[in-house]
Amino acid sequence: MAKRKSRIQLRSGSDLDGLREAGAIAAEVLRVSCELVRAGVTTGEIDRAASALMAERSCTSAFLGYKGFPGHICISVNEEVVHGIGGTRVLADGDVVKIDVGIQTRKGWIGDNAKSVHVGSLSADAARLLAATEESLYAAISHAREGELLSSVCGAVEAHVSRFGYTVVKQFVGHGVGRKLHEEPQVPNYWDPAEMSARHFKNPRLEAGMVLAIEPMVNAGSEDVLILDDAWTVITADRALSAHYEHMVLITADEPEILTWRERSFPPATA
Repeated sequence: MAKRKSRIQLRSGSDLDGLREAGAIAAEVLRVSCELVRAGVTTGEIDRAASALMAERSCTSAFLGYKGFPGHICISVNEEVVHGIGGTRVLADGDVVKIDVGIQTRKGWIGDNAKSVHVGSLSADAARLLAATEESLYAAISHAREGELLSSVCGAVEAHVSRFGYTVVKQFVGHGVGRKLHEEPQVPNYWDPAEMSARHFKNPRLEAGMVLAIEPMVNAGSEDVLILDDAWTVITADRALSAHYEHMVLITADEPEILTWRERSFPPATA
């Protein structure tokens, strides 16, 4: 019987040049957006600034209009996990803000990355959550190597954060990325063989040329989430704090290449 061909795109040559450019622009827009996070600023102001920078870089939002999403970037605050919409909310001291930036270049390539930042002072509990979540992203990236199973990447996130008593959001997952915002494979932040089979998740062996958006979404309390009446904003069901980090990662024949590279915010966390 002929082997079924993988649906996962393998990128090389000029395709990788396009993805590297998209990743670099997305990282810049994320950095500038995060720098605007401070008390008294509205989430709408940050969204508009991100849109203006995208225009300067001759790219467009990959999120705006996607299945009807009304924002240029996602801005989620405190118990909001992902998909928050920029608007009139005024940021206040102590807020934890998750910014997710997706762009599309003129050549059609997608860049996608996210980071959690804080306004003013940061409580010890919040700092611990953010540090552990960021560390789980890099734990997952360490497994993003040719020959490894995808499950090694996915399972690394939950294995790390569960040491701190945190939970991963299972309803939303990372993904492949290229010319479309969401491509194969799906990249959850945990791995349970029975559950993955029931949900039809694939567990391919990673190959050079695959590009993954790895994005831990981690809650201080329950893993359960709800969607608000705006049909987009995801919140923790128990209103506990949530954190979100994301990188675009290229699988190579050697070390994983982070296409949305940035300096880390926290030193490695300790349980």
